[in-house]
Amino acid sequence: MKVRRQIKSTAYGSLVWRIFIGIIGGLVTVIGSALLFAPGPGLLVLLTGLGILATEFAWASRAIKQTRSIAEDLSSKIGIPLWVKYLIASLLALASLLAIAIYYS
Repeated sequence: MKVRRQIKSTAYGSLVWRIFIGIIGGLVTVIGSALLFAPGPGLLVLLTGLGILATEFAWASRAIKQTRSIAEDLSSKIGIPLWVKYLIASLLALASLLAIAIYYS
């Protein structure tokens, strides 16, 4: 990421970069929050927004780590094999896409 390093090489550039990441990540997070109540992959979009914010902000990184640890704990309690988890996630994503396609057709 030569461009990012070049932008962040000055104090002003670093501030501008953080504001840019904050706006983009915040926008994706807000859209993901709205999609939680609509058909579609709202949780994935929400986590993507947090992932974008986590590149520059420590609080977002902590939120991602806490979410991951909760998911791992629940996953270990359920005891489902990894391939089944991937299959379920794929089927849910496909169902979301189909629901969106049916809704808009």
